[in-house]
Amino acid sequence: MARGVASLPALDHPRERPEIVPAPAGPGGIVLVAAGPEIVGGQGTQAHALLDALRRDGLEVAFLPVNPPFPRGLGWLRRRPYARTILNQALYLPSLLRLRRAAVAHVFSAAYWSFLLGPVPAMLAARAFGRRVVLHYHSGEAGDHLARWGILVHPFLRLADVIVVPSPYLQGVFARHGLRVLVIPNVVDTARFRYRDRVPLRPRLLSTRNLEPYYRVDTTLRMFALLRERFPEATLVVAGGGGEEARLRALARDLGERGIRFAGRVEPRQMPALYDGADIFVNASIVDNQPVSVLEAFAAGLPVVTTPTGDIATLVREGQTGLLVPPGDPERMAGAVASLVVDPARARAMARRAREVVERYTWAAVKEAWRAAYREIP
Repeated sequence: MARGVASLPALDHPRERPEIVPAPAGPGGIVLVAAGPEIVGGQGTQAHALLDALRRDGLEVAFLPVNPPFPRGLGWLRRRPYARTILNQALYLPSLLRLRRAAVAHVFSAAYWSFLLGPVPAMLAARAFGRRVVLHYHSGEAGDHLARWGILVHPFLRLADVIVVPSPYLQGVFARHGLRVLVIPNVVDTARFRYRDRVPLRPRLLSTRNLEPYYRVDTTLRMFALLRERFPEATLVVAGGGGEEARLRALARDLGERGIRFAGRVEPRQMPALYDGADIFVNASIVDNQPVSVLEAFAAGLPVVTTPTGDIATLVREGQTGLLVPPGDPERMAGAVASLVVDPARARAMARRAREVVERYTWAAVKEAWRAAYREIP
């Protein structure tokens, strides 16, 4: 996310929205405040995974989007950053009145301006209504956010009864600022993904990170150009959208487009098929936390080659559940991918161990921790 720009992400590809269920009439139930499905990313994926899981368990859960639908005829404002934000806030702020009917406000949060525009008003409203506040902070940019934004972040963090983060990495970041948090890992629905051994293992690569600077998809493209020299049949699918798309497409043309396919924005329901069609997952991010994309690769049986950014080094154990390479080093990444292709038995062994690890990131493994967060202050 660009720092210092007070604008919510553009929503250029509307799709079917999840059912938004009003909270119960009296105080009770959970209102989950998060990005709607038009904003594709790990935070939104987690929000809707939890929404579905909580409802399946019989809890009363309402969903309140930080990006409400625009009135008919005003959709064109999505392409005007500041006008978009003004209209979005004009619609979002009144919707927070729904929190008065909740027992718990479960508020998802990223960093920087997104923190001020979405979570802060929700926490203030929930506090005004005397409701319990669970702040669910996801951003891998937390270190910079907490260090540099001072009074624009720390006083508001104290509005939360409990702060939940998905990783020990973020727990350490918050601890350096004297903030106690509860660690509850991200959730992946393994039943959505078909696990299979890759036999034979082919150099069919997949990247599912959005096209933003901190995911360094340019490194992935340069890596692929090197790999293709050794394996001319290699392919790379780049899934995702973002502000870097034009630059990355131009880079692909410069490197030679053979074998590269930009899939664009891919809806969550289409992701399992994308993983199923690939053999190796690659990630070159330089800012990260606990990417859901890596968990999905584990669930689908793809061996993983990634940088160790954020909590990834905890999730991906070198030589055990994947291969780790230094950030910004396409040569090392190409070498790691090649080592899997020429030693498929090793790659299968890593993928099988990763599939065992991902069971720690299912709803069954974390649901009691969430119930505790809703009823207790740790």
